[in-house]
Amino acid sequence: MCGIVGILGREPVADRLVEALRRLEYRGYDSAGIAVLEDGTLKRVRAAGKLNNLTARLAQANLHATIGIGHTRWATHGGPSETNAHPHIAGNVAIVHNGIIENYAELRDRLAARGITPESDTDTEIVAHLINIALNEGMKPKEAVLHVLDELRGAFAFAIIFAGHDNLMIGARRGSPLAVGHGEGEMMLGSDAIALAPFTSRITYLEDGDVVFLTREGFEILDEERRHVIRPLQFTQAASLLVDKGGYRHFMAKEIHEQPDVLGHTLGEYLDFGTGRVKLPDMPEGLDLATLERMTITACGTAFYAGMVGKYWLEQIARLPVEIDVASEFRYREAPLKAGGLSLVISQSGETADTLAALRYCKAQGQKVAAVVNVPESTIARESDLVLRTYAGPEVGVASTKAFTCQLMVLAAFAIGVARARGHLDEAREQELVHALQQAPRLVVQALEQEERIAAIARELAHAKDILYLGRGINYPLALEGALKFKEISYIHAEGYAAGELKHGPIALIDENVPVVVIAPRDALFEKTVSNMEEVRARGAKIVLITDEAGAAEHGAKAFQTITVPAADTFISPLLYAIPVQLLAYHAAVFLGTDVDQPRNLAKSVTVE
Repeated sequence: MCGIVGILGREPVADRLVEALRRLEYRGYDSAGIAVLEDGTLKRVRAAGKLNNLTARLAQANLHATIGIGHTRWATHGGPSETNAHPHIAGNVAIVHNGIIENYAELRDRLAARGITPESDTDTEIVAHLINIALNEGMKPKEAVLHVLDELRGAFAFAIIFAGHDNLMIGARRGSPLAVGHGEGEMMLGSDAIALAPFTSRITYLEDGDVVFLTREGFEILDEERRHVIRPLQFTQAASLLVDKGGYRHFMAKEIHEQPDVLGHTLGEYLDFGTGRVKLPDMPEGLDLATLERMTITACGTAFYAGMVGKYWLEQIARLPVEIDVASEFRYREAPLKAGGLSLVISQSGETADTLAALRYCKAQGQKVAAVVNVPESTIARESDLVLRTYAGPEVGVASTKAFTCQLMVLAAFAIGVARARGHLDEAREQELVHALQQAPRLVVQALEQEERIAAIARELAHAKDILYLGRGINYPLALEGALKFKEISYIHAEGYAAGELKHGPIALIDENVPVVVIAPRDALFEKTVSNMEEVRARGAKIVLITDEAGAAEHGAKAFQTITVPAADTFISPLLYAIPVQLLAYHAAVFLGTDVDQPRNLAKSVTVE
């Protein structure tokens, strides 16, 4: 969500702060700002909307300060506006914040009792006032920050600077990610390594509860118990992961077309092409896949739908019972978990707040935790016992595309490995499934060749107010994912359903104004799905049938439009059918003129609950 950057440098920082903030745009934001210490005095420039609005104001500010903090805000407390934009200043304190202060109302009442009325509606400004009060009562900046942190409930990452203190910046982390960057004679803070990549490749990641005190000469870290600790220095490749649109109109389009390549990279990590078998990382001590009795999967959004597909694979191929739940519900229903079992979490960023909380719940129950994650330096990766990395590369578009299919690829390989360990897969069948996975990148290329036709169909769907997606079996999650993609970037209401559930309620919505997208490969469930298609067709709905050549030959004539996907082993159908649902959403959004890469109200990295 919100992006944080801070630079304690040797040269003017205003333009560098904006450069770092641009690299955090993928998180989603509605306003931006910076605060610097100019000749010992705090100065601030903020703007609602995109960073271009901020840079226009900075061009007139003529700032030369060498210490500053910056922020891209995704609104929580208080709507998007310049007044609510960060940084917030109270007296001698300037602060930026990612997260939510849960006891905000109580703290605001405490300020009111002192006659202090904040300018903004945010929870962040409250923290700035509390620190400033502590300073006015005689505390030094370090002491004041530690005092106020003890009063806060919730999740946060802070970067704080102080009037009159040109060589001090304080950072704090509880829940939300924060990294320290090491430069030559300068130090930095950032929400992630990507923000700091133009300036350094040397990163120290703060752990939960850490507070860091930065000067140009170095830093010190206190842990949650306020003991001095040393966190490891890591070298990041984030600088090599700089991305541009590569000639595409949007990042989302580029990322859709990168899927054959990134699927191939991911395959290379999990398949032994010489033997035609799966290779998994070494299992952590105490985890034996052969003796697993059940598994728990938890994730959010698109990653949750990838987990649903994984559940089908693990149960069908490995005969392993799997329970799956959205992370925001899982941790609060207090699911009983058997010590020594396996929980699997899925997250593109590795910083998803609800998924991280679920991970910690599982570990507290004595579970081993495996993580399917795209960022190996992330908090989720660092706190997991087993990392199943995807190799999607940076994904900038808020609507996940290549990260989703790479998650599917990893889950497919993992399911094969578990099946082999449990004795439910002989070598010949394993080689058949591996061969199917090897074909996926080539078949995805073929699916992408239908883009022009899919774009024309998407323009038809863009006139609808409501759309239903239907799928059965392993393609039911694809119906959910297709509907999610469509609604989040086109802003048209769309819902996904298991096709067999149609007559248990959703069919009441069907008329000639409600298009129905039917995902139906020619598999064992094809005829049942076609029966459901006939039910909506009889009620006047326009049907967009997504199927293979055989399915199109049998029933394509009954659909309003048919999208043909290359024929393939049904095992990999979710990987292939993801392509047309992504393209339908993308081209409908382009036709409607929405902000495809940064849809309204959404953020790429959801670091608050």
